[in-house]
Amino acid sequence: MTTVQIALPELTLPQMLREQAMRIPDQIALRQKDFGIWQSYTWRDYWQRACHVGLGLRALGAQQGSHVGVLSENRIEWVLTQLGAGVVNMVTVGLYPTSPASEISYVLGHADVEYVVCEDQEQAEKVLETHQKLPRLRRIIVIETKGMRSYDEAAKDLIVTFAELERMGAALDAEQPQCVGQLLSSQALDDIGLIIYTSGSTGKPKGAMISYRNMRAVAPGIMDRLALDGRDSHLSYLPLCHVAEQMLTTFVPMYSGAMVNFGESIRTVQNDLREVAPTMFLGVPRIWEKLHAGITIKMQEAHPWVRALYTRAMHDCAPFADKARGQLTWRQKGIYAFWYWIILRALLNFIGLRRAHIAMTGAAPIPPDVVHYFRILGVPLVEVYGLTESTGMVLGQHPLHIGAGTVGEPILGVEYRKGEHDELLIRGDMVFVGYYKSPELTAEVLQNGWLKTGDVIAEEQGMLRIVDRLKDVMITAGGKNLTPSEIENRVKGSPYIKECVVIADGRQYVSALIQIEFDTVAKWAENRQIPFTHFRSLSELPEVRVLMQQEIDVANQHLAGVSQIRRFHLLTKELDHDDGEVTATMKVRRASVYKAYASEIEALYA
Repeated sequence: MTTVQIALPELTLPQMLREQAMRIPDQIALRQKDFGIWQSYTWRDYWQRACHVGLGLRALGAQQGSHVGVLSENRIEWVLTQLGAGVVNMVTVGLYPTSPASEISYVLGHADVEYVVCEDQEQAEKVLETHQKLPRLRRIIVIETKGMRSYDEAAKDLIVTFAELERMGAALDAEQPQCVGQLLSSQALDDIGLIIYTSGSTGKPKGAMISYRNMRAVAPGIMDRLALDGRDSHLSYLPLCHVAEQMLTTFVPMYSGAMVNFGESIRTVQNDLREVAPTMFLGVPRIWEKLHAGITIKMQEAHPWVRALYTRAMHDCAPFADKARGQLTWRQKGIYAFWYWIILRALLNFIGLRRAHIAMTGAAPIPPDVVHYFRILGVPLVEVYGLTESTGMVLGQHPLHIGAGTVGEPILGVEYRKGEHDELLIRGDMVFVGYYKSPELTAEVLQNGWLKTGDVIAEEQGMLRIVDRLKDVMITAGGKNLTPSEIENRVKGSPYIKECVVIADGRQYVSALIQIEFDTVAKWAENRQIPFTHFRSLSELPEVRVLMQQEIDVANQHLAGVSQIRRFHLLTKELDHDDGEVTATMKVRRASVYKAYASEIEALYA
């Protein structure tokens, strides 16, 4: 397979920011909602403020190559820090704002972070709690200062406000106006711009070093496959310390000139989506499952005749759901147009995706029924695949050629082949540099330029399907190979089930731990006047167990006999990050869950 490239400027991300500020200075680059009002920032503003942040870090004593952490939800200050640090040749390290202090301390220490930007008092206190174990940490920069006055002198000496940082940078810029230009001119594509830590689903998180060449290499393939350009708008809400959000908030917009929107909070995403109505949208499977559950609840609350129209619309539009709009016959266009104006348009407005010309799901497997559901509604949802180590998306369905159940074909610039046990291997300039301070781990996954992804693939009519993680494939006591993600995704296609954790390795049959989707099951119980008080009481209801059995029976109809779930245990609490059961990105830590529920699992085989 030959490698192709779309011509992009031979510029790093910070150099592209300067380029866009000169090329389209008055075009809106960023918008942020503050206190209910959307504030707009042009490319000129973006460039100037990023320079001041970077120079502010230099004024605090940071040097070229210093590592700068960011511990915050998505907001303009996140990207100003990242691009500002990049302008003055520093490296940004993102941290999950949902992580406890112990995990944050590990990443800050392992990454040798010297300066950390924190969103507010809550995040700053996580750093202060363990800062004595972080000898390299020099300053904590706080964006929102409410509640920050009650600290002792030692803590206050560490803390600087973000506003003060920008003022210091502006003063240094006035004194040394040539400084930024000199630093940028020395920047090269092979310089490291980001260190992105993996979720740590099987052990300690690893710091993947991402160069500007990696970022530049992945951008054209994404733009080509998804038909993205400078007219697009994006709502940034997935964690920016994850490569999936970096793709659409920094990598692609910096080269295409697209606009990025930041809502008020991760908790206001649904309302922000309705207001922004983005032209492109990326959701991890959990987001699509939540949107599906939200519509299910809305329909349960609707008048019976509205539910009847909805059911008929879904039935009539299902046969051509996997076709692109331009591929529909005139009759199919007429059917969809009729139901669009009757009911589907309102549902698309409800989830905020009426204007989306492309929507993506990635980062984890998704139930096929959920993808099909949104395509029936008219959301142009495609499956994409990528890893932190590949700097994001490297495989993706073509909007005009879906290939249900696959992740499509390689994007521009990506070569692939099968390795041992049908493992997917990829090669290209987007493959990361290596793991920070871990040459042995780097050597395990990078061999002769090929990245070992750890995912098993199958080829179907020229497209690739991810079978499962190589390490997750299970062998039953009868010697049958099972792919747990296939089983789990079938079950999680139900709007009433949030998590399914399969047990089968070395066992006579398949069983599972099931976690209910609280909102939809609660509404189901309320409609039937079944009393409950909290998550546990709802999960323990015999009626809910019957409901779960019905949903599992439906999923089993789509599975081979050996893969069907014979018995299950209903969890009486949600799997929790703080308990080590899931990662910050909500990936299940199988080993931890199996250990925590060992007695319940053994009871399933008693």
